[in-house]
Amino acid sequence: MKKTLITMALALCGAATFAQSGSGFGIKGGLNYNGNGNYFESTEAAAQDPDRNIGYHFGVFGKIGNRVYLRPELVYTSISSDYDGDKFKMTKLDLPVLLGAKVIGPLNVFAGPSFQYLLDTEFDGITINDVENDFTIGLNIGAGLNLGKLGIDLRYERGFSENEATFINTNVTNIEQRVDTRPDQLILSLALTL
Repeated sequence: MKKTLITMALALCGAATFAQSGSGFGIKGGLNYNGNGNYFESTEAAAQDPDRNIGYHFGVFGKIGNRVYLRPELVYTSISSDYDGDKFKMTKLDLPVLLGAKVIGPLNVFAGPSFQYLLDTEFDGITINDVENDFTIGLNIGAGLNLGKLGIDLRYERGFSENEATFINTNVTNIEQRVDTRPDQLILSLALTL
């Protein structure tokens, strides 16, 4: 899995180098909101406590093409989720490979696979024994606005399959439970083309 991630990162760097002479290369960052289980129930709970499932991300991207484009990204992401008062924290590397198209003026739409490699997982008061897979694949779909060198986009990310971590709740007589390490996410990003 690590070899696959390194190979994809090198491919991204190569694409970004090519993109500098073609369409563009830049940096990005922003906020993500993740949903645990049913996304709409999770959103309702977030209305009562808005910062309970907020995380952040930052990284680099390359863009190849103009009207129709390929946009590989390498992004460090930190998320936290609230499970009945306990915080689940996770850091990961994401590698979305997006195919996009300009729609009208500065508006564009995009979609593509997102490769995820888990770096670390932590659950308050709970020992995590095993994460099913360190490497998973999901889907990004979204829309954005490009205003010169600045861009903003909103995307939805969903895993193709659940990736559960097993943990033992030491607060309640060692009951084994599971948490999904590939939650649905809404991701808001600002980008700057260099």
